[in-house]
Amino acid sequence: QVRFTKEIFKDYQEYLNRVNLYRQRLWTCKITGKSNLTYEEALVSEQLATERVQQFPKELVASVLHMVQFSTLKLIDLVNGICKKLQERLSEGDQLYGKKEQSVCPCKILKVHEVADKVLYEVGWINKDKIIIDKSVVKAEDLIRKKLPFGRDVLKAFIRESTSQSFPWIVHKNLAKQYGISTKLPEELRQKVLTRGSNLRIKNKDTVEEEGCTKKRKKTNFEGSAGTKKVKEEEEAEPIKYPIDDLLVQPGADDPVFTDRPTPSRDFSVPMDCVGDLLMVWDFCSSYSRMLQLWPFSLEDFQNAICHKDNNLVLIVESHSAILRLLIKEEGEYFTAIEKKSRSGKITLVTWTNYICDFLEMADVPQLSTYVATIKRGHYGLLDTHVKLGIFQELVSQALVTDAFRVQLGTYIEQRQELSSTRREVALEEGRKRREGKELRKAASGSKVSNGGTLQVPENQYDNIQNGHISMERDEEAHLSARKNVSKNRKSKSLKDSFCGSEDKDGANEADAKKNKDYLEREIEKRFVRTNPLGKDKNYNRYWFFARDGRIFVESPDSKLWGYYSSTEELDALLGSLNPKGVREKALHRQLKKSYDSISSGLQKRTKFIAHKIAMDEAVVRRSTRVRAPQRDSPALAFLSYDNKWKNR
Repeated sequence: QVRFTKEIFKDYQEYLNRVNLYRQRLWTCKITGKSNLTYEEALVSEQLATERVQQFPKELVASVLHMVQFSTLKLIDLVNGICKKLQERLSEGDQLYGKKEQSVCPCKILKVHEVADKVLYEVGWINKDKIIIDKSVVKAEDLIRKKLPFGRDVLKAFIRESTSQSFPWIVHKNLAKQYGISTKLPEELRQKVLTRGSNLRIKNKDTVEEEGCTKKRKKTNFEGSAGTKKVKEEEEAEPIKYPIDDLLVQPGADDPVFTDRPTPSRDFSVPMDCVGDLLMVWDFCSSYSRMLQLWPFSLEDFQNAICHKDNNLVLIVESHSAILRLLIKEEGEYFTAIEKKSRSGKITLVTWTNYICDFLEMADVPQLSTYVATIKRGHYGLLDTHVKLGIFQELVSQALVTDAFRVQLGTYIEQRQELSSTRREVALEEGRKRREGKELRKAASGSKVSNGGTLQVPENQYDNIQNGHISMERDEEAHLSARKNVSKNRKSKSLKDSFCGSEDKDGANEADAKKNKDYLEREIEKRFVRTNPLGKDKNYNRYWFFARDGRIFVESPDSKLWGYYSSTEELDALLGSLNPKGVREKALHRQLKKSYDSISSGLQKRTKFIAHKIAMDEAVVRRSTRVRAPQRDSPALAFLSYDNKWKNR
C-alpha cells in the first residue's frame, strides 16, 4: 500500500513503479503552481494552500471574481492589478484611518458620493469602543488605507482554485452562478479566443463553456486515490519537449512501430536473489585475475562450482586462496590474525579452510561467523549458496581497500587516460587527412583550364593521392602503427610513443586505420576499472553487459529478479522496443547503439561456444556408451578440471 495515497497493489513490481514515479520531482501543485516537487510534497502543498484559500475574506470574494473573469493578463499581473484596485477602492463599512484637524483618527465609511470625476466619502469618526462620535465628508487622499487582509500568495492560490482556465481566465461555472458573474464572452475577446485555439467552446456566439473536463493543464492517465491532481503539467498550446520521464510518455500518432521486448531467460543454477552477488564476485576475479594470480574461469563454471557440494573443489579453493594471499601481502589486520595463530602463510588444499575461518573470525560478520564451526568440521561444501557468496563478498570488500589494489587501479586509470588521449589524437589526425584529401580532390576535379586541360597538383607538394587519403611530406607524416604493444614497465613514457612512427608513400589505408582503432580499444578494455550498467528502461530495470561472458543481463529495480539475453536477435528486438521519447530509454538506446559491434560480437562468440559445447557433450555421450568415458570429459563439468595455470609460471 502506498502510504500517502492509500493505493493497494497486488503486484509488487507495479507498486515499485508507482512509488518510483511518485518520488520523482516532476509534480506540480495545482493551487500554488509550485513545481519540481515529489507527489507527497505536492499533496502537502495543496493541503496547506487550500487552508490558506479558505481564509480569504468572504466579503471580497465577489469583487475579486468579477475582476478575474475573462481577464487575459498573466497571473502575476492579474494579482498586482487586483491588489492595486482593492487598495484604491473603498466601500461602505470599511474601517480605516483618516486625517481630522491635523491628526489621524479611526473612522468608518458610511457612504460613497461620486461627484463629477471626484469621489467623496462620508465617514463616521469612532472612539476606542467603535462608537461613532462625529461625522464629516472627506476626500480620498485624506484617508489612510489599511494593508490588505491577505497576502499575494493567498490571492494567487485563490485565483487558481476558482478558475478552470487561464486564457482568458474563466471562473468555475458554479461560482459564476453563485456570485452573479456573467459567462457571456465579451465581443473583443471572441476573436482572440478563436485565434489562440483555446479549448473553449462558444455557445450561441456569446456564451463560453468548459469543453468537458478539459482544463488549462493536461494530466497523466491516472490520479491519486484521493483524486489529487498534482501532475506533470504542460500548457496545451505548447508542444511537449522530448525526452521526458519514461512513465509519462503516451503513445503518439507519429511513433514508429516498436517491437515486443523479448522475455529474458532466467535459468540460473543459483537462487535468484544470489545472481547479483555471483556476478560481482566473478567480475572481480576475472577482471583482476593477473593481480590475483588467478587463471580466469567462465561465469558458468563459477556458478556450477558454487552450487557443487565438494569440500575441496579446486576452482573454489584457488579463488579463496588468491584473495587471501592478497590480504596476507598487505600485512594488515588479517596478516596479524594469522601470525598470532602461527600460520605458515602457505595456503593449500588441506589448510585453506583454516585461513577462511581465521578471516571470518577477524571480520566478525554475524551472518557468517555462525558457520565457522561447520567449515572447521570440513563441511564447506554443504554450506548454503547465500553463505558461500557472502564469504566471497566479504573477501572482495576487504581486497578492494588494499594498497595493492589501489596502486593497480591508479596505474590502470593513468594508462587509460593516456590511451584515450592517443585515441583522440589519432582520430583528429585521420579527420585532418580526410578533409585535406577531400579538398585536394575537389581542387583537382574542379579546376579546369580554358583549353580543356586539368590543373595539375605540384609534385613537390604532395607525394600522391590514393583511396581518399593524402600522403604528406616526410616532415608532416605521423602515421601510427598498432603492431607494437604498450610497455607496462615504462610508466614515465607516454603510451603514444609505443606506436611506431612510419612513412607510407602509398597512403594509410582504411584497414590500417581500423587496426589502430581496434588495438587502442582492446588496450583500454584490458585496463579494467569497473563495470558500469548500459542504462535503464522505463521501469528502472538495469542492463549490464559482461564481455567475458557474452550476455546482456537484466536486473530489476530491487535487484531481486535477474534475466539475460544471449543472441543478436534478442539484442535487435530490445533496441527496437525502446522509446526514445523517454529519458532513460533514449540513453539506453544510445549506449546500445554505441556498443553494438562489441556486444553483438560477444553474443555471437558465446553462441558458437554453446554450439561447440553441445556438440562435445553429444560426442562424450556417444563415446561413453562404448568405452565409458570419464565423467569430467563433458564440457558441462569443466569446472571440476579447473587448473590455476598462474601457479606454473
